[in-house]
Amino acid sequence: MRFIATLIASFFLFSATLTHAETLRVGSAAPKFRLQSQTGDWVTLDEQRGKWLVLYFYPKDRTSGCTTQACEFRDDIFSFRRSGAVILGVSVDDVASHKDFAEEHSLPFPILADSNKTMTKSYGVLYKALGMIELARRETFIIDPQGRIAKHYQNVNAKGHSQLVLADLKALQIS
Repeated sequence: MRFIATLIASFFLFSATLTHAETLRVGSAAPKFRLQSQTGDWVTLDEQRGKWLVLYFYPKDRTSGCTTQACEFRDDIFSFRRSGAVILGVSVDDVASHKDFAEEHSLPFPILADSNKTMTKSYGVLYKALGMIELARRETFIIDPQGRIAKHYQNVNAKGHSQLVLADLKALQIS
């Protein structure tokens, strides 16, 4: 009985962590950020002005879904570049973890370390797994060259997500 009560409490804790995501609507300004990548370089939203940006959040380096998602973006990098888009990955892991993850999988794009969780909070993707560990939810934002949210993906399935984002990016660029 106690186990069931704990599971129910964990579900409500998980559900209650939805914060800012509801206010980040298509057309709204993307929250600014300044974070370090796996190379130690600082990356900001302002530096991406004038470019299409694919900003994907993921829970944890070296987990199966996160590896699948990162490697699919890696495999499609030339298509994204031809579309004039920049890809940035974000999780709450630290720079050292990102460095190992990026090197292990030859990731050709920055992975941003949000160890203090300010960016994941501002984008509304921070949640507590099992009511204890704070992680980024697997969500993606396409941000237009003016810094506005053009598309928001929630409940992302890692497999095939890169191709879906690429197709939507191309459609957004035409409209």
